[in-house]
Amino acid sequence: MELRALTRLAVPAVAALLVLTTGCTGATVQGRPGASGLRDPYFPRAGNGGYQVEHYELDLAYDPADGELHGTAVITARAEQGLSSFNLDFSGLKVEGVEVQGAGARHNRTGNELTVRPAKDLRKGEVFRTRVDYTGRPKAVVDPDGSKEGWITTEDGAVAVGEPVGSMGWFPGNHHPSDKAAYDVTVTVPDGYEAVSNGELRSRREVEDGETEFVWHSAEPMASYLATVAVGRFKVSIGRTPSGVPVYNAVAPDQAAGSEAALARLPEIVEWGSRRFGPYPFSTAGSIVMPAQTLGYALETQTKPVYSGAPDEELVLHELAHQWFGDSVSPKSWKDMWLNEGFATYAEWLWSEDRGGIGAQRRFEAFLAGDTSVDPHADAAWDAFPPAAPPGAEHISDDPVYYRGAMVLHRIRQEVGDEKFFDLLRGWATDHRHGNVSTADFTAYAQQRTGHDLRKVWDVWLYGEGRPKA
Repeated sequence: MELRALTRLAVPAVAALLVLTTGCTGATVQGRPGASGLRDPYFPRAGNGGYQVEHYELDLAYDPADGELHGTAVITARAEQGLSSFNLDFSGLKVEGVEVQGAGARHNRTGNELTVRPAKDLRKGEVFRTRVDYTGRPKAVVDPDGSKEGWITTEDGAVAVGEPVGSMGWFPGNHHPSDKAAYDVTVTVPDGYEAVSNGELRSRREVEDGETEFVWHSAEPMASYLATVAVGRFKVSIGRTPSGVPVYNAVAPDQAAGSEAALARLPEIVEWGSRRFGPYPFSTAGSIVMPAQTLGYALETQTKPVYSGAPDEELVLHELAHQWFGDSVSPKSWKDMWLNEGFATYAEWLWSEDRGGIGAQRRFEAFLAGDTSVDPHADAAWDAFPPAAPPGAEHISDDPVYYRGAMVLHRIRQEVGDEKFFDLLRGWATDHRHGNVSTADFTAYAQQRTGHDLRKVWDVWLYGEGRPKA
């Protein structure tokens, strides 16, 4: 971005029900409720326990004229415990029906928690399918920092974005970055509109008079906050990078001229990132450019970053760097945001350096000195907290996470030298491809990969308060 509670059984019931399914016909399943939250340090109710999602199949119909969204979500998941009930994160829209394994399921919603009670308890290890039908006029979700996400309408369409928890505003799911899944998204819109989502466009066809259906497929695992749908009268262009990665750009007509130069660099940036950070981690690349001020920020939605208005080259570089750092290698918790933003910011410094612009060392020195003549953010980077310890949810996208995070990486580079440092960047992106990581994972990996004791870097630059001495 640029910018488990347990149900207690009565003692007599324990003796009667303490028979777990072992694969024998007729065995009883003893389930218990899945947790309604994963205790994330900043969003403790985000996500849910007791299962892991493997696949989302979303079938959506949207007409900008009336703002109504009609959706069906089929969620394939694996139970990590015996489940008598489980929760989905879902906000605002009316639930019309729920099925689990093809049978009707009782459900109720409290706040943003949709609790589902299957007709039969689910076994540990069982792969199960949940269908949720829903409808309504989706509303934006407001972040702790005041920004808006979720389903955002425009004059002639809409865009759905989710960082950190806004995806619950347009589809039910396990909305925490630690639970990644594959996606198939079908969107039906009136003729004359384009519907864009992550991954590969599998088909586009007229389904009935006046309506067009778009089917999008994302095979690689994706955190739900990176899922997107955009509806509008976009100007669409397609192409390929020199190495053959398909590129799909959808641009609001009034932003086409202003976006042309930056988006023309997209294939080159993908190739550059592949050399610096290892092979591009997805099967497609692209962008979605919305009308100006749609969001007030850009977001690294997987394979197709979303921009509010025409982006410049540096912003395109930043969001594409996230495809490696944040999208493929995703955080285990929202406290680990510097692993997204610090790396993407440092990628900006490297791009400039490699192209003969301001080098990473000069930027590092400017930020250390608070020299705003080099970068207007140089002084704000020293706001109050270190990059690995934002004081609350409203601060996870503040300047220290971006710029002090980048400075941590440069300090590692100073300590270990260029050869080991760039090997570290490539190794980190490759060895954790499509996985989830924490700050502790990175610090351990960096020391092992480089063979250097970097504890002083962590103590002073990653966790230390205030401005360090050079």
